[in-house]
Amino acid sequence: MSLYLYTAKNKKGEDQTGHLEATNRHELASLLRQQGMVLISAEAAEEEKKDSYLGIKKILQKLGRISLIEKMIFTRHLSVMSKAGLPLNQSLQILAKQSKNLKFKNVISQVEQGIRQGQSFSDCLAKYPKVFNDVYVNMVRVGEASGNLDEVLDILADQMEKDHELISRIRGAMIYPAVIIIAMIGIGIIMMIMVVPKITAIFLELDIELPLTTQVVIGLSNFLRNHFILGLIIFISFIFLIRLILKNKIVKRVFHRIYLWLPIFGPLIQKINSARFARIISSLIESGVTIVKALQIVAGTLGNIHFKESLTKTAEQVQKGKELSKALVEYKNIYPPMIIQMVRVGEETGKLTDILKTLANFYEEEIDNTTKNLSSIIEPVLMIVIGAAVGFFAISMIQPMYSIMGGI
Repeated sequence: MSLYLYTAKNKKGEDQTGHLEATNRHELASLLRQQGMVLISAEAAEEEKKDSYLGIKKILQKLGRISLIEKMIFTRHLSVMSKAGLPLNQSLQILAKQSKNLKFKNVISQVEQGIRQGQSFSDCLAKYPKVFNDVYVNMVRVGEASGNLDEVLDILADQMEKDHELISRIRGAMIYPAVIIIAMIGIGIIMMIMVVPKITAIFLELDIELPLTTQVVIGLSNFLRNHFILGLIIFISFIFLIRLILKNKIVKRVFHRIYLWLPIFGPLIQKINSARFARIISSLIESGVTIVKALQIVAGTLGNIHFKESLTKTAEQVQKGKELSKALVEYKNIYPPMIIQMVRVGEETGKLTDILKTLANFYEEEIDNTTKNLSSIIEPVLMIVIGAAVGFFAISMIQPMYSIMGGI
């Protein structure tokens, strides 16, 4: 016999929780039916107590994050169930049971509970802004109002799939340089702790005057050897401090402008933001969101602050009656000329959503081509950085030796 913690519905349709001993879940369901209740979910309390590892795992999962791919699969499955005619709350119950992420499972269950209490689907989703962003909530709200929620969910799933592909490409391109930089830092620390002290001992025995660069290397080596933990804390604190400074709006504006001026990375950032702008705007307009509202929503999803501000101001201009293409002309220094030209064509032909989709596809392909070649572009830059670091270290260590040889 096992002790089960259960949730069941009574004859009035109300949820009721409790605990009951049964051999298995089938027997539990049978016992509850005899009491006039229908079993919804059950969990073996004794098994959970025995498995402390499972409890820790559940806590970690609840504190964890919900990935984009999990939300994409949820949206796609919900769309399929909606098309099949399954009630929304029943679909959510099924998806909550299928989810392996306990945090996401809990969110879906809370949304389903809100719907049973008479709240709209979009209002329930809006309670979890870290899981479902403004784009998601507003598109669902429009889908509910127009009665084509399944179509809107399909559009959302496609949008999330494109976002996932874009993020994967960029991350894939940055793996190589990240590995090289981490390896270089690791090797540098090992050299400072294990190799430099042996060379330093020779210099101390000879009692010679050391160049400034050599003194810097020896000083850093001594610090890392004697205060490695402190050095690690200082390094981590420095990273956090930099991140905190970069959150300041003025500093962020300056750095985001510099990013756009950088060779290679500047055009890539411009293409990424342009692709997201075109893709999300087209999805929102297609689902029935007004263009002003769509611009306001997209402004909150773009990474670069200058793109954010441009769309916020563009929304104000469009609301006053100005055409989108004419409003975007004022920001031709950050938007590629093709964006402005094609938006103008879309407005004139009445096919703005189709043209924006085409633009999104074009820029996503451009990003794909750029990221494929990014490793070969970054490689020479990394070689220069590594060469400079190795050269500085070599000169710092070899220069005193030449002084000694010259004095013999």
